[in-house]
Amino acid sequence: MNKGSTGELYIGGVGLGRGYRNRPDLTAKRFVPSPLNGKAGERLFKTGDLAKRLSDGQIAFLGRIDKQVKVRGQRVEPDEVTAVLNGHPQIQQSVVVGREVTEGDIRLIAYFAAPLESNPTANDLRGFLGASLPDYMIPATFVKLRQLPITPNGKIDRTALPTPDDSNTLRDNACTPPQTDMEKTVAGILGRLLGLENVDVEENFFALGGHSLLGAQLMARVADTFGVEVPLRTLFEAPTVAKLSAEIERVLVAKLHAMSESEAERLLDSTLQPDGGTRST
Repeated sequence: MNKGSTGELYIGGVGLGRGYRNRPDLTAKRFVPSPLNGKAGERLFKTGDLAKRLSDGQIAFLGRIDKQVKVRGQRVEPDEVTAVLNGHPQIQQSVVVGREVTEGDIRLIAYFAAPLESNPTANDLRGFLGASLPDYMIPATFVKLRQLPITPNGKIDRTALPTPDDSNTLRDNACTPPQTDMEKTVAGILGRLLGLENVDVEENFFALGGHSLLGAQLMARVADTFGVEVPLRTLFEAPTVAKLSAEIERVLVAKLHAMSESEAERLLDSTLQPDGGTRST
């Protein structure tokens, strides 16, 4: 392993065990031929630990490979995010897990316990993590609990962690519901993409767990719903439901003004009639 590189830790040498008792399948999986010196029969043990070799030659333990998740095409060790989050002065204990929110879309969810008198905001926690971690390792959702569930042997019970919802998800402000029909439609599209039941029309798409790949899907669904093409860069300039709805309305009005009277009539007919038929007169 080169200095600074990260990978799975293998161990070997004269003290290496022979294998798992009465488990030849597990032995074959974990004890593998050594590629290092070509000696017949020499083996290495796959620990399943993720490690990094430091500049002074020491090896730092980063977590378990079997807990790794792929987020936006990047492999992430949630325990590494947990270790950083636990360094926040208002966090007593935390755990970060990867969950599939919608099909094929895994996001990081951070659960934490904090003193009753402390009220860290989602933006505070994102900023704290962002000082040490890349963007794709920042959890999409933060869930505040009175205490984390614990197993009988004292470990965090990941299976008992609640599903994020409006009652436990950390929000920076009180939720502002959509007001206009346009806002309600856009909020519905965005909510289905992000796996959210309610969407604050003033909250930033990216702060809600969105990213450029989901943004492209959002723009595609906007095009299907409203019949107008809105470039992805618009989402970066207008990242809230309220601002995006206003921009879609602007594009719709511009499209309508550019149409001939007959084209506008046809558009109006198809909008008013669910089956795209012609209105009766």
